Amino acid sequence: MKAIGLTQYGGPEVLHLIELPEPHAGAGEVRVRVHAAAINPVDALLRNGSLASAYASHQPPFVPGMDISGTIDQIGPDIDPNLDLHVGQAVVGLVNSMADHGGYSEQVVLPTASVTAIPADADWAHAASFLMNALAARNALDRLKPPAGETVLVTGAAGALGSYAVPLAHEDGLRVIALAADEDEPYLRSLGADEFVARGDRAAERVPQIAADGVDAVIDAALLFDEIAPAVRDGGKLVDLRSRDGDLGRGIKIIHADVRQRMTDHAAIVRLREQVESGLLPMRVAQTFPATSAVEAHRLLDKGNLHGRIVLLFDAPNQQ
Repeated sequence: MKAIGLTQYGGPEVLHLIELPEPHAGAGEVRVRVHAAAINPVDALLRNGSLASAYASHQPPFVPGMDISGTIDQIGPDIDPNLDLHVGQAVVGLVNSMADHGGYSEQVVLPTASVTAIPADADWAHAASFLMNALAARNALDRLKPPAGETVLVTGAAGALGSYAVPLAHEDGLRVIALAADEDEPYLRSLGADEFVARGDRAAERVPQIAADGVDAVIDAALLFDEIAPAVRDGGKLVDLRSRDGDLGRGIKIIHADVRQRMTDHAAIVRLREQVESGLLPMRVAQTFPATSAVEAHRLLDKGNLHGRIVLLFDAPNQQ
């Protein structure tokens, strides 16, 4: 089986075609023929060695990729019949690239809990673009557990995770302040942002103009950490997505949120797909590349300033 992986850390050029043994579905698993695999920021962190300590007990080659869409081509034993999964079904799935090889592969084996039907009318690329980041946003909100009416600030609100945190927080009945580039304000308002703060120097100092006592919580998708702490009220909360340690002072609680904790939360995965179908959550694709052009795709990722996911395309039938 062909995959795109790396045997040493570095720039995009370390990605190359590799051969892996053909995987087979075990008990409670399905095998998916991958048609599209989204590139997420965490893939670059794997590639450049930022996650080397987390992968210290694993042996190369490493294969990135956590978001895929494709077709079920094998079903293992002991599958819950209530899931209504079948060979030939178009699905989206979450791949734990730390547990095994990731989604930049011709085939992946997934727990049935990590798979759901493809969103209605979605093509392969768009279907692969949403699930991991939407679940990460859902997990951040669930870790916060803010009551309706509280104020939540989302940094990097137009980015990979932020563009899901904004509509999900709004749907939860929260007052949402979005922090992003000036040009992103209309888009974020359309997603449900109640207030907007332009990013830049001293952005945290402008938040009290909207929330006089500071916000109740921050979902820190832009990884600002102590830079955004002045925007949080005394005793408030900050969701950190990189498991950093520190003391932000004033009784502010740091909450670590790892999407891998939720990768087999089937109910949440199904709900997110339904929210895509309802129009609440976006599917945004910035550009697609053949899987064999993963180096060029990662070079584009490293340039940043993207609106939507870059997606690698494998050989695929025309979408239904």
